[in-house]
Amino acid sequence: MKPKAYVLVALVVVAIAIAVGWWQRAAIAVWLAPAKAASNAQSEAGKRANDKFWAVLHGGRYDELPAVIEALTGAYLENPRDAETAAHLAFSHIWFANERARLDQPSARITEHFLLARRYFAEAVRLSPADERFKGFLATMELVEAKIHGDEKLLRRGYFDLMAAVDGWPEFNLFTAGYVFSGLPYTDPLYAQAVAYQWRNLDACADDKIDRRTADIAKFMGRETTMGRKRACWNSTIAPHNFEGFFLNMGDMLVKQGDVETARRVYANARLSRTYSQWPYRRVLEERIAQAEENVALFRNPKDGEKIRIPMIHSVFACMGCHQQ
Repeated sequence: MKPKAYVLVALVVVAIAIAVGWWQRAAIAVWLAPAKAASNAQSEAGKRANDKFWAVLHGGRYDELPAVIEALTGAYLENPRDAETAAHLAFSHIWFANERARLDQPSARITEHFLLARRYFAEAVRLSPADERFKGFLATMELVEAKIHGDEKLLRRGYFDLMAAVDGWPEFNLFTAGYVFSGLPYTDPLYAQAVAYQWRNLDACADDKIDRRTADIAKFMGRETTMGRKRACWNSTIAPHNFEGFFLNMGDMLVKQGDVETARRVYANARLSRTYSQWPYRRVLEERIAQAEENVALFRNPKDGEKIRIPMIHSVFACMGCHQQ
């Protein structure tokens, strides 16, 4: 090829590159933008807002949630790189929507809290990508939002994102997965899968196969820890009655499924907790054991306006069953 031909080819290539670059300039500009990075510091407003969040959460003061959401939103706007504030803002929106049974007449706009929770969990995951808890919660909000919008693609994405979170931290996210599916009809195949997740959660916590008939976990109580992945199996400063709440929910799921006798044994495991006597919902659990047969029909077809004798996921203690001191 002659030198002039080389020059001509080079000019054509450059012209094509320029044309493609101009055509794709928006995509290139987005690609070259710096990634959002987490902040190493929290503002004073952020500290106050997060402290208020914990006080209200552990105090079970649902009526103060609007003020908490306002404070956390203000702190986030001041520093949108604060992963903790983003996550707590998402949790606050979930709490408000999940325990809507507390409201005399929930508005249809209650669904907006789920949409906001997903948005803020997405930010928390961006800022703290190693935190499998945030990934699990984000996936559940994808599922909820998909249900709201009738979006099959988002539904499938949420499901597989949730399964990835389960693989990342099974002791935590098996419960998350089971809990979000516990609101399905008991005839749905995913409901049986949700119950299976709870059994697998116990297996993961015990590093052993829990007998599905006896549900006996007494011999594993000496393994309680506040360290490592197994800490998700026990009570903590974040969830002071996580252990009791887990068995309250699992018992509810088994009752809804119709397995009353196993449900009673599962409920009774909550009594093994060292803090059972301080648990605000111990009376609920004792009544669940006594009323298990009657509750099968009630859990499958809840009465309008019922706040207590409904599955935990729909109750006034959907979040507080684990988090209220």
